[in-house]
Amino acid sequence: MTEARLRETLCELAASLFARGLTHGSTGNISARTADGGLLVSPTGTSFGRLDPARLARFDAAGRHIGGDRPTKEMPLHRAFYDTREGAGAVVHLHSCHSVALSALPVADPGDFLPPLTPYAVMQLGRVRLLPYFRPGDPAMGDAVRELDGRHAAVMLANHGPVVAGRSVEAACDAIEELEATARLALMLHGLPARGLTPAQVAELLAARGDAG
Repeated sequence: MTEARLRETLCELAASLFARGLTHGSTGNISARTADGGLLVSPTGTSFGRLDPARLARFDAAGRHIGGDRPTKEMPLHRAFYDTREGAGAVVHLHSCHSVALSALPVADPGDFLPPLTPYAVMQLGRVRLLPYFRPGDPAMGDAVRELDGRHAAVMLANHGPVVAGRSVEAACDAIEELEATARLALMLHGLPARGLTPAQVAELLAARGDAG
């Protein structure tokens, strides 16, 4: 994919997420790896509904900001995923309502935030790690992701929002949508005797995924 087309794709997908209420206002940020090893990143303080392909922040392969507007303040979070997840081609962070709501409830296992209600979240996300609350923009979020040593493709920032890395911007957006849909299901079933996947079924899906995270 050419850089021009990648810029357009990144903005088109961000606009779709915004239009469907998966993030709001100027919340959320998105980035994608370019063919030369650099990054395209959504600027700080911008709405997913109004991203301009020409104004995306551009970084070279050495991590230098070489063009476009000032990037999101969550750059340490994005860099941590690229540095620890081999093959990561994109990172998406949303403030999606249902996943944030679920993160505000008690969680039995922070290493496995999402209940295994359907196979699709397991297939696309693996196990989602719940991280503690951090102030938005705190570089400690990136440190917390680095400590996971690439074992998780997705994390949930408590009381803040999900972050997902994927091989492409399309894959990352699909996966974070699946995370939000599963969180919505979990809230719909909260307090009910729901029947989820068995540990054996989850293990089979994780094995097929070929990724411990």
